[in-house]
Amino acid sequence: MVETREPGGTAAGEQIRELVLGLDRGALSDATEVYLFAAARAQLVAEVILPALERGDWVVCDRFLDSSLAYQGVGRGLGVDDVLRANALAVAGCLPDLTIIVDLPLKVAMVRRGLGDRIEAEGSGFHERVADGYRELATHYPDRIRVVSGAGTPQQVHERIMDALAAAWS
Repeated sequence: MVETREPGGTAAGEQIRELVLGLDRGALSDATEVYLFAAARAQLVAEVILPALERGDWVVCDRFLDSSLAYQGVGRGLGVDDVLRANALAVAGCLPDLTIIVDLPLKVAMVRRGLGDRIEAEGSGFHERVADGYRELATHYPDRIRVVSGAGTPQQVHERIMDALAAAWS
């Protein structure tokens, strides 16, 4: 199994991660943010994901295309279809078989994650739009996106995620 994260997972991707998550909000236009995430994703797909899939490995990503659709498409108001088009070349036809969305109230999420980077520091209105975006994606792609409750202990959340995995591949 290959595990990776976005943005990041490659040398170029980690540099893009520092750039896109470390700057003040006003330092990047929304379109620039889309293309930086897409650039990191393109490198990750070419360097890590496609070679792993060609070897027959499982690939588990902490975020991928659906995150851009929710964050930039809905959260930033750029439109899901436009963000999807901007990422078409980056993903090279490589789409997730399954996306797990851990859903929980915004106040709980803010306490759990803190304000670690530029995007996490956005206001509650932005994060509510992102959460709505993820839920909207789940209704549009029910065959590959599962929403699980993030309420409870880490063990309870883990069990719900494992149940969603089992249901998806049974």
